[in-house]
Amino acid sequence: MKPLVSIILPFYNAATTLRRALVSIQNQSLNSFECILIDNNSTDNSRSIALEFSTTDSRFILTEERKQGVAYASNKGSLLARAEFIARMDADDESTPNRLLTQYNFLKEHSDYGAVSGLVEFIAYTNNSRGFAQYVDWVNSVFTYHDIYLKRFIELPIVNPSTMWRKTIAQKYGIYRHGLFPEDYEMWLRWLDHGVKIAKVNTLVLRWYDSENRLTRKGDNYSIEAFYKIKSKFLYHYLKEKDVVFPKVAIWGAGKIARKRAQLLIPFGIKICCYIDISHKRHLKEQVIYYRDILPKEEMYILVYVKQQEMREQVEAFLKSRDYVEGENYLLVS
Repeated sequence: MKPLVSIILPFYNAATTLRRALVSIQNQSLNSFECILIDNNSTDNSRSIALEFSTTDSRFILTEERKQGVAYASNKGSLLARAEFIARMDADDESTPNRLLTQYNFLKEHSDYGAVSGLVEFIAYTNNSRGFAQYVDWVNSVFTYHDIYLKRFIELPIVNPSTMWRKTIAQKYGIYRHGLFPEDYEMWLRWLDHGVKIAKVNTLVLRWYDSENRLTRKGDNYSIEAFYKIKSKFLYHYLKEKDVVFPKVAIWGAGKIARKRAQLLIPFGIKICCYIDISHKRHLKEQVIYYRDILPKEEMYILVYVKQQEMREQVEAFLKSRDYVEGENYLLVS
């Protein structure tokens, strides 16, 4: 009999955390699952731990992927998955006991949704993890499909190993692609670009353990430049459909970093008509507009390249006071 859910769990040298992750899957309230364990060239005791589970519990299936990289390993698991629904899991994290059942029930009851996530608890390994903690707080605040759709260009509003999706979505649009970009961010941007609806259940589904070896700390694919390059590609797709003055945009943020990131749109044919600044004193070779002098919403589409959340909120409040509507007349992209 086919399982209700297939869990894809790639691992590489995860001996210190893998058992905890597998026990959390073994203790799920939904019993009908298969957990596909993909050994990605481990050199520690990880494979022995995975073999122990696959030998004693037939729901755990051990395989391997020789091409190095979590995307290759995950794609191998996806090809082997037999269930209608696929859940992702990382070897250093822990699923809550009702995670699979809650997400399975959501997708069964909401046929118009292609994927579902949930709330995440962040567990730091060091006091230097403040940035990750703030990111998780933000992720947990972006809850509905509407918000996920609009906020996706700020950062990825979904923690990848907290997700479950329909296998048909993966078959139709593909899963992780390989390149100099964060593979998970690219996949979710691509799915949203194709109209895949994504939601979150209002319950804790994952304990997300930080570590010094996390790819988002070390991999070139997860550099800030890589994020902004792939973001710009899909932002172009969005603007082509939504920008009322396409291909022109105004950039809120005239500093060096904001200009550098916004200029990644230019190869796609986007024309930056001006930069918006909160100071009268900014002088550039490009046109700079004082923020109180912005045009009516029918004549301008604004991309907000402001990184600090508190400042973004102040910009949003001002734009709304001018009757700008998020998505229709402006978008937060940083």
